[in-house]
Order: sequence, then C-alpha cells, then structure tokens
Amino acid sequence: MVSTKPDVTDAFTLARQWFLDGRRIDMQELAAELKVGRATLFRWVGNREQLLGEVIWSITERAFDRHNRAIGGSGGARVAEVVGTYVRTVNSDQPFRAFLRREPERALRLLTTKASLVQRRTIAAVEAMLTEEIGNGTLEPPLPVHDLAYLIVRIAESFIYTDIISGEEPDADKAREAVAALLR
Repeated sequence: MVSTKPDVTDAFTLARQWFLDGRRIDMQELAAELKVGRATLFRWVGNREQLLGEVIWSITERAFDRHNRAIGGSGGARVAEVVGTYVRTVNSDQPFRAFLRREPERALRLLTTKASLVQRRTIAAVEAMLTEEIGNGTLEPPLPVHDLAYLIVRIAESFIYTDIISGEEPDADKAREAVAALLR
C-alpha cells in the first residue's frame, strides 16, 4: 500500500483505511507505519484533528454527492429526501459510529463547531444543492440561502448525534421530516 518513498497521499490513504477499519488514528503509529518522522507527518497532514477532519470529509462528500445525484424529484421534497437519506447512511456507518462512541467529545468538536471543516464543507454542499433547486425554479427559500443551508446541516447533525447529545436513538426520518417542514 505504501510506496517506497511515502508521501502525503500515502498518509491520507492509510489514515482513511484505518478509520474505515474502525481503528483509532494515532499519529505516532501512522508515522511509524509510513516510516517517516512525526514532524514530517505533521507537515503533510497537520495535527490529528485536521487529519481526522479530512478523512471524515472524504467519506462525507462521497456519500452526500452519491445521494444528491441519485435522488429524483425537485424542490424542498428532494432536498429533504437527500438530507434524510444522507443522515440514514451516516447513522448506519459502523466506522463512523465507532468513532463517535470512542471519542464523543472530540467528534462533536471536530464535526459540529465553527472550526469544523466538515461542517463548513457540508454547509457549502447543501448551499449548492439549494442554489440549484432555486435556479430550477423549484424552491422558494424561506431564508437567505446560506442561513438555510446552515440550518439544514444543524438539523441533520441533531439527528446524527442524538445519542451523544440526548441519549436518544439517531433518527433519519425525523431529519427528513424537519427539513421538509422547513422547506414547505
């Protein structure tokens, strides 16, 4: 898997594979496996939280894009279905759920705060989807597009991290219903 002279791509690929295997990403172990110094690894990928953010975004982006392309319909109903299907996918993703169970505080900080690259990029993806629907004439937004995208992402997060936040079971149908109600 790792070339004779590893590089940033090898580091990312290995970290992503560890995440998908349900393995904790440890920077010292990752550097050792790549046969590079920790300083080199940090120059390539940043700190552990930056690397985790990029790894999780790579998985998030692929899932969101897949659902966005696959789901038909239009307007608010389509947006709600994409979000609900995406939340269902995240909620059933075993490596992601293992990460949430293993490191709940870090996960919430990494995924739901203003510093979160995952949240910023997810908001941008939802904003692009909303803009497309508006451009097609199939959605009249009840709020400015960026604010609406932010709110939709926060709704999705609420039904992804429910078990950590309130102890209830995550529920994709509730996310879909909430987004549908917002976009009626």
